[in-house]
Amino acid sequence: MNSCPSSTVTVVVIAFNDAGLVGEAVSSALAQGPVVREVVAVNDASTDGTGRVLDALAAAHPRLKVVHRAQNSGGCGTPRNDGMAAATAPYVMFLDSDDVLPPGAAQALVTAAEQYRAPVAVGACVRRELPQGRDVPWVPGLYTAGEVIEQPVDRPALVRDTLCVNKLYDRYFLDKHAIRFPDGRYIYEDFVFTARVLAAAPRIAVVGDLVYVWHVRRAAARVSISLDRGDVGNWHSRVEAHHEAARILGEAAPELGRASKVKFLEYDLPIYLRELDPDPGYRAAWWTLTRAGLRCLTEGDIAAAGAQGRWIARLLRAGETPPADMDRLARFASAPPSLLPPYATGADGAAVWSEELPVELDGMATMPVAELPVAVEVEPAGRFSVRIRLHDLYGRLAAAGADTARLSFLPRDGGEPALGHPVALAATPAGGGWTAELPLRLGGLAVTGRRRGLRGMQAWDVRVMVRCADGSSVQAAPRPRGDLLGRRILPSSRYGVLLAQPYRTASGSLALRLAPGAEGALALVRNRFGRARAGRRPGPRPG
Repeated sequence: MNSCPSSTVTVVVIAFNDAGLVGEAVSSALAQGPVVREVVAVNDASTDGTGRVLDALAAAHPRLKVVHRAQNSGGCGTPRNDGMAAATAPYVMFLDSDDVLPPGAAQALVTAAEQYRAPVAVGACVRRELPQGRDVPWVPGLYTAGEVIEQPVDRPALVRDTLCVNKLYDRYFLDKHAIRFPDGRYIYEDFVFTARVLAAAPRIAVVGDLVYVWHVRRAAARVSISLDRGDVGNWHSRVEAHHEAARILGEAAPELGRASKVKFLEYDLPIYLRELDPDPGYRAAWWTLTRAGLRCLTEGDIAAAGAQGRWIARLLRAGETPPADMDRLARFASAPPSLLPPYATGADGAAVWSEELPVELDGMATMPVAELPVAVEVEPAGRFSVRIRLHDLYGRLAAAGADTARLSFLPRDGGEPALGHPVALAATPAGGGWTAELPLRLGGLAVTGRRRGLRGMQAWDVRVMVRCADGSSVQAAPRPRGDLLGRRILPSSRYGVLLAQPYRTASGSLALRLAPGAEGALALVRNRFGRARAGRRPGPRPG
C-alpha cells in the first residue's frame, strides 16, 4: 500500500447523547494517522455530557474540532452537513458516534481514490451485533476488491449499498454536484445522499480492506430509529426515502431507478414484513401505507423482482386490508422464504396464494427446486432427535423425488455448516408431505464448534437440507413446534455440563445457542445480561 503524501481526509463524527461511546469513535478516527488532517465532531445539542467529553478530547488533540449545535436537528443529515461545511481536507468520511473505523481504513481508501482518480472509494463494512460480537458482512458479494467501476449505470446493483459511512468522498465532487444530506428529522437520509452520489455518475474505486465497523445494539433500551420497527412511522419514513431515492436515480438513468425499486421489493419489504408487529391496528396501518407506497411501481418493476418480492407486491396490491393469513405471509417473507400450506390453485390449475386471495404465484411450476419456498416444521422426538414434517409444494418435491433430509447448522458468526446424518423421508399417510426423525447430537455439535475456534457461547442457525432422487436439493428454515423451545441442561463427559437454548428467530425459524462447560455457561449469562441491560441510542441506519 502506498503512503499518502499529505493529510488529506476530514472525518466527520456526529453525536447526540452518546457520552459513553463517542470517545471511542473519535479515537478510532484520530488513530488513522497523519492521513487524517482533522476530525470534525458535531454535537447535535446533546443533554448528557457528550459536549463536555468532546471538548475535553479536543483540548488534548489539536486535530479534533468540535461543532456544537444550539438546537437538536432530529436526524443525522443536518449534523453531517455541518461537518462538511467545517471540513478543510480534500476528502471526507463519515463516522457515527457509536461505531469505529478499523486501523488503516482512511489510508486504504485515499490510496485507491488517488491511484484511480476516483471521486468515491468504498471498502468492506461489517455489522457487529453487540453484546455477542457477531460480525455480519454488509452487502456481501456486491464489490470485488481492486476493481474500478467507471460509472454506476454499469453496475445497477450498487443501489443496494445505501450506507454513506463505508466510503470516502472527494469534497470537490460533492460541492460540484451540490450533494448534501436531507436536513432536519429525515430518517434514512443515507438513501437520498447515496442516490445523489450515484446519480452524479462518479468513478468508484473498491478496496478489500475493512473500513467500517457498524455496531448494532438491538437489545438496547432505546434502539436506533431504523431498528425501531414497532413504530409504523418508521416504515412510512423508509417508504418516503425510498421514493425520493428511486426518483433521483430514475431521472439520472432508468436502469438505476428500476434497480432501486427492485431492491425495495427484494430487501426492504421482506425485512419489515417478517418482523411485523402482531397488533391488528399496526398491521392495518402498515398495509395501507405499503399499498400506497407501491403505486409508483409499474408492472415491469414488479416483474423484474424475484419471486418473493414479486408475489408479496401483488398480494399487497390485490387486497385492501390485511389477509386473514397475515402470519403465513410474514413467514413467507423470511430468509430463506417458507410457504406454509394450504396450497390453492386457480381455475386454470395455476398456483395461487389462497382461495380467498387468488393471486397467481407465477413461475412456481418452473422454479428450480433449490429456490422453492418449501415449508418444514420441527418438534421434539426424544432426547437426541427431532421429528420434521416436510410439506410438498404444488407437487414439485414429489415430482423431483424427495428422498432424504438432514440437519444443517450454520454458525451465526460465519463459516461452513456442520452437517447431521441424512435420513430417508417417509411419506405421510394423508399424502402431501413427508416425515423423518433426525438425530440431534448437541454434544457433538458443541465439539465441532470448539474445534472451529468458537469459544464461550456458540450460536447456530438450524436448517433442513432435502435431497431428491433427480439430484436436486433444497434448504429450508424449520419452524419450531411443540415444547422444542426452552433451555436444557445436559450432562457432558467432555465439558461436565452443556447448556442448550433452542429459540425462535425474529422471522420464526429455529436457532440454537450452546454453552459448553463453565466458560460457555458464563458467556450465555453475559449475553442475556447484556441484552437486558444495554441501553443507548445509536444513530439511524438503513439496515
